[in-house]
Amino acid sequence: MKKLTLFSLFLAAVVIILGAYTRLTDAGLGCPDWPGCYGNLTVPLSEEKVAQANAAYPERPVEAFKAWNEMVHRYFAGTLGLCVLAIAVIAVRNRGKGTPVKLPLFLLGLITFQAALGMWTVTLNLLPVVVMGHLLGGFTVLSCLFILYLRLKQHDVQLQQNVEVSSEALAQKQNGQSRLKGFALVGVGVLVVQIALGGWTSANYAALACTEMPICEAGWQSRLDFAGAFSVPDAENYEFGAHDYGERVTMHIVHRAGALVTFAYLLALGLSVLRASGTTNLQKRIATFMLGALSVQVALGVSNIVFMLPLGVAVMHNAVAAVLLLSLLYLVFTLVVPLSKHSNQFTFASTQNDVSSHQGAPLSAAHSSFSTHALTKAPGGFHG
Repeated sequence: MKKLTLFSLFLAAVVIILGAYTRLTDAGLGCPDWPGCYGNLTVPLSEEKVAQANAAYPERPVEAFKAWNEMVHRYFAGTLGLCVLAIAVIAVRNRGKGTPVKLPLFLLGLITFQAALGMWTVTLNLLPVVVMGHLLGGFTVLSCLFILYLRLKQHDVQLQQNVEVSSEALAQKQNGQSRLKGFALVGVGVLVVQIALGGWTSANYAALACTEMPICEAGWQSRLDFAGAFSVPDAENYEFGAHDYGERVTMHIVHRAGALVTFAYLLALGLSVLRASGTTNLQKRIATFMLGALSVQVALGVSNIVFMLPLGVAVMHNAVAAVLLLSLLYLVFTLVVPLSKHSNQFTFASTQNDVSSHQGAPLSAAHSSFSTHALTKAPGGFHG
C-alpha cells in the first residue's frame, strides 16, 4: 500500500502539472463534452470522425492539439482515481493491522468530487469558481496522499533506540516544538489562501493584467474594484475571462500582495526553525528546502510578469507551489508527531508504535496569473 501511495503521489503531481499545461494552452474546452471527446474515447482524427464532431459541435470545431492536451490530462486523472480506489480497498481490508482507514476513505470521496469538478469545468464553460475549486481540489488530493504516505512510512519503520535522552532535554525540545507548531499551522493557512488567490487570478485570465513592477501600470489605484473582482459575472462562456480590465487588475494586485505576505511569513517560519534550539536536524533540512522552494517560487512569479507568462515558466510556477506546500506539510507533520525519548537524533515516533519519521520529497506546482491587455486571447493556467 505504501508503494501504491507513493506512485499515486507522483501521479497526482503529474495531473496538477498537466492541468496547468492544459489551461495555459487554452485547452480547457479542447473537448467540449465529458468524459469523452466529441463523443469518442480518444480525439477524433479521421476525416469522417472530425466531420461528425464538427457537425455535433459547430461552435467548437476540432483542434487536435488542444483536444489531446485535455484528453491526456483526463487519462492521467482517471488513472489516479483508480489508484485511490485501490488504496481505499486495501486500507479497509487491512484495517485490523493498524493501517490508516479514514484518510484513504476521505481521499476516495475527494477524488470522486474532484472528477465532478472536472466535468463541471467543461459543462459550465470554465466557470471561474469551478476552475478554482478544481485547482484547490487537486492540491488537496496531492496533500492528502503525501500525509498518507508519511503515516504509512511512520507505521513501517521501527525506531532504533540507541541512547536514552534525559527527561529535561526532551522537555526542552518538546516546548520548542510546541511553539513552532502553531506558527507552522498558520503558515499552511496563509499558503492555501495564496494558492486560492492565484487560482482565482488564473481562472479569470488576469495574470498579465499588470505588466509593470512593483505593483502595476500608472493609475492602477483608480481601477480597483474589489466587489467586482471577487464576483462572478453572468456569461454564457468564461473562456478568456468575463471580467473587465479594472476587475482583473484588482485580482492581480491582490495576488501580488498575497505573495508578499506569504513570502514574509514563510521566510520568518523557516528562519525560526533554523534558529530554534529545540528543532531536529530533519526539521532544519526541511526548513532549508522550504526556503529554497520559496525563493524559486518568487523568481518564477517575477519571471511570469517580466517575460509575459512564458509557458514553461508558468507551468513550473504551478509545480513549485505544490513543492512548497508539501514541504510545509512535512514540517507540520514532524512538529505534530510526538518526539521519541529514545533516540540520539530526536527522531519522531507515533504514540502507539514508537516508530520513526522519515524524509519525503515534496512535489510540484504554483501560483501566478494572466490575461494580457488584449483581454480576448490571453493564455490561461492553474496558478496559486
